Amino acid sequence: MKKLVIGILAHVDAGKTTLSESLLYLAGKIRKLGRVDKKDTYLDNYELERARGITIFSKQAVFEFEDMQITLLDTPGHVDFSTEMERTLQVLDYAILVISGMDGIQAHTMTLWRLLSIYKIPVFIFINKMDQAGTDKGKIMNELKKQLSDGCIEFEQDEKENFYDQMAMCDEVLMEAYLETGNIQLSQIKTAIRERKVFPCFFGSALRLEGVEEFIRGIVMYSQLPTYPSEFGAKVFKIGRDEQGNRLTYMKITGGKLKTRDILSNGIWEEKVTHIRIYSGQKFEAVNVVEAGSVCAVTGLTQTKPGEGLGIEKNLNVPVLEPVLSYQIILPEDCDPRVIMPKLRLLEEEDPELHIVWDEQLQEIQVKIMGEVQIEVLQSLIKDRFGIDVSFDSGKIVYKETIGNAVEGVGHFEPLRHYAEVHLLMEPGERGSGLKFDVRCSEDVLSKSWQRLILSHLEEKVHKGVLTGSDITDMKITLVSGRAHNKHTQGGDFREATYRAVRQGLMEAESILLEPYYYFQLQVPEKMVGRAMTDIDKMHGICQISHIDDGMAVVTGTAPVATMRNYQKEVMIYTKGQGRLFCSLMGYEPCHNTEEVIDMIGYDAEADVNNPADSVFCANGTSFFVKWYEVKEHMHVESYFNTRNSIFDEIAESKLTYQEEKWIAPEEVDKILNKTYYANQGRKNVWQNKRKVDMDYYKSPVYSKVPKEIKEEYLLVDGYNVIFAWPELKELAETTMDGAKVKLLDALCNYQSIRKCRIIVVFDAYRVQGHPEEVIDYYNIHVVYTREAQTADQYIEKFTHENQDKYNITVATSDGLQQIIIRGAGCALLSARELKEEIQRTTEMALKEYKERQEIDINYLGDTLSTEAKEQMDEIIKRGTGK
Repeated sequence: MKKLVIGILAHVDAGKTTLSESLLYLAGKIRKLGRVDKKDTYLDNYELERARGITIFSKQAVFEFEDMQITLLDTPGHVDFSTEMERTLQVLDYAILVISGMDGIQAHTMTLWRLLSIYKIPVFIFINKMDQAGTDKGKIMNELKKQLSDGCIEFEQDEKENFYDQMAMCDEVLMEAYLETGNIQLSQIKTAIRERKVFPCFFGSALRLEGVEEFIRGIVMYSQLPTYPSEFGAKVFKIGRDEQGNRLTYMKITGGKLKTRDILSNGIWEEKVTHIRIYSGQKFEAVNVVEAGSVCAVTGLTQTKPGEGLGIEKNLNVPVLEPVLSYQIILPEDCDPRVIMPKLRLLEEEDPELHIVWDEQLQEIQVKIMGEVQIEVLQSLIKDRFGIDVSFDSGKIVYKETIGNAVEGVGHFEPLRHYAEVHLLMEPGERGSGLKFDVRCSEDVLSKSWQRLILSHLEEKVHKGVLTGSDITDMKITLVSGRAHNKHTQGGDFREATYRAVRQGLMEAESILLEPYYYFQLQVPEKMVGRAMTDIDKMHGICQISHIDDGMAVVTGTAPVATMRNYQKEVMIYTKGQGRLFCSLMGYEPCHNTEEVIDMIGYDAEADVNNPADSVFCANGTSFFVKWYEVKEHMHVESYFNTRNSIFDEIAESKLTYQEEKWIAPEEVDKILNKTYYANQGRKNVWQNKRKVDMDYYKSPVYSKVPKEIKEEYLLVDGYNVIFAWPELKELAETTMDGAKVKLLDALCNYQSIRKCRIIVVFDAYRVQGHPEEVIDYYNIHVVYTREAQTADQYIEKFTHENQDKYNITVATSDGLQQIIIRGAGCALLSARELKEEIQRTTEMALKEYKERQEIDINYLGDTLSTEAKEQMDEIIKRGTGK
């Protein structure tokens, strides 16, 4: 039988659990429809779930419809349990996204959509509660297309021609098929859905069973079954325990078969499968063998963890969502922390994002959670399982740190009869990218085994920042050099050198404190919008009025978690219970009150003995410490920066990839290019004489008598990057950002009039709610303001990637990561400082040439007359003046 694993996701109260009940009822899995308000639903069987009317733990139900067996994974809709939901995404073939027809797209809906995009999961959309008064199908479809994707298409249209018209606009293949035949094949529609180019939309009411059968039939008709290899593979997505306390490992089989008594291993541990269970609700069926495409729970495994790959599967990436609040668990007076910690570890096994730790310095147990509802659940779990009543303190924000510039971190560890030196290139990454590790070191310099060891040491430790001691994130750390001693180097030496190299680099770098931000949707009476927007401004957030219906205004935006976390209570007070606030984690952004937070935490990086930045050297048989700021004066291996004219000169060796998502569409790029004519070939850096990688070295020579054509020149400028890199503009920006922009644009206008190149200045508008991409002409240059959720970096990378063969492109930015990507595209580079020098030099040369030309062009009449003529002219002048 065909098998499909489908997850169901929604913003809380959108009707997700009700839709699950309806699907199970129509498939004959249950005989009676359960209801959330009656606390008798099939999947929400945990007591606290029924009490609160929300899903807390992901669960599965297996049912058959027509010729297909569907494993339905119900996930939590409340934002506090988003990490449980995200773990389930790893094993889905398709997802059902439930949206309330009354409320439309809400804050958490956008987070779900972003996650589905990251995990590349095709989506069927069910718009629920359409039986309620005031719902408007046309309005909802417009909202879906605007906020989610233009690929959102209603699949219940009566007019086939209109349906095919909309389908054809989603994909070139569909367009060609429709133009040639006037029809689109079912197989082509399936492929478009699978590739996330089309998102089928169905309308109905799950409570009244309206549109539900059509929806499930649509899923069966338009889904494309995955293919699986014959070799065994499995993805672990959840750890749980049954009523008897047996440990359960939930996994999806992604290849081959799994049998009882099979031996499973991840290369470190090896254990035997004792039982295999297929759960559906609270009940399960014990089986001896399970095939690819099935989700099962396995007993006998004690060391598995969520996100782990078995067999041919690799471990999954670090989760996108993570807790942003840290709380102290306060134990009863008669409870020994040493006794409770092993028990709490069992809960951490099931939810790794809890990060339960014992802080030796503070003598307290700390846990990371998503919100207050999760606190209540955690208290209940500890009470039910271990019989202990715990409480929590008021909590604090989980900050993070990153860097703003590329640095080389050096660590040296050389006590007597030990030796290791490590050089790391540390570069800032994109927001939300986490930590990435790489190697760019020759085996002639450092053997492969030592390189692998250094990488494992980088990955094994949670590295702390130097501003507040918070975890570091959003950077790429590359091993670029190092040294071992044939006799004295031991494995532990490289651990010490690696840790110190990271720390030394952080001490040198420009550190940036990050704090978590919420997406929010605030519903308040229309007359209270002013109060709400004033509050948000005071909370250092940004917002806009989404719409106003029946006297209720909906305000959407982003704000720091630190300022908004308790705002719900205030909203309830000033709206007298009419207002509602929905928040969803957006990610981390630069902290709005960095100095205040640093002073409050009071972290001393140099006093942190667990994270030393200093190195240990040895001379004359005696070891001695060298402070971090003096390490590079003593290091034994030459600096990586010194071995290259530029840290970007080896870009030909780099393996860079381009993200296709979140770029502007080609037609939007054409808004800038439509005034230009396509010139010719040849790549030449006309901005400055700067040594670069000769990419032509790797190409076969081409001989031709046809002269090379010269391409049109483009200069792309990262606006805000340059403003904050030029001291005079940075100072002006503190008073008036608009003034700084105008001054920069005026300088570039003058420069363009001399160089006669095309100049595009790009400014970020990615945090401006609802901002469309905007292109304007400022005298003789183009100015681009990116659309919402798009950075200047992304715009520039897309432009260079798509137009490098058409134009001679130079990019002006001081962003280290951006520079690497641009050089990888074969384009020329200018740092912000070099751009300033280039403008000054060009202007000075133009003035000099002008003055020289003026001197040459002045022709005096006397210089052209003969001696006799001059004498006659002098005589005439004397008579005319009476002298």
